[in-house]
Amino acid sequence: MVRKHYQEAKSGIEYLKSLNYNKYLSRVGIGRDDWHFWKQIGKALACTYTIFGLAWLYNETSPLGWWTLKPRPKEERELAHLYERREFPYPGDTEAMEEFVAKGGMIGTTIGPKGVVETTDKDSYNYQKDLLSKKFDQEAGKLWIRMRNEVIQELQEKGFE
Repeated sequence: MVRKHYQEAKSGIEYLKSLNYNKYLSRVGIGRDDWHFWKQIGKALACTYTIFGLAWLYNETSPLGWWTLKPRPKEERELAHLYERREFPYPGDTEAMEEFVAKGGMIGTTIGPKGVVETTDKDSYNYQKDLLSKKFDQEAGKLWIRMRNEVIQELQEKGFE
């Protein structure tokens, strides 16, 4: 009769060497057979981030002026050529700051198309609200004139002058 031998208990480094990591990793989806797939995913992500990075860089240094991905109203697009993007000096550079302030570039102001200093209380949201209120007032005026003309026409048909 042959004597049974039990395997010796492995611990520490011997245990780590005996583990079959590929068996566990393949269950999760990152085993040796999946390396090609993850390599392709990595390449795709690298290309995507490169494209987005170039688009961001182009947005910052665009020769076309204010190139943004959000649509702007027609009125704002028509006036966009009047304004240019201004470079603000580094706060520690005293000469550049003095020159900037001498030109009229102070905190909270913008140089308008004719060189007039304008306060920038209006951001794009307030600008759009102003445009909408102007359009609303214009439509209300048109409606008022149309209603007045209808009333005048009815009174003239009845014989009143």
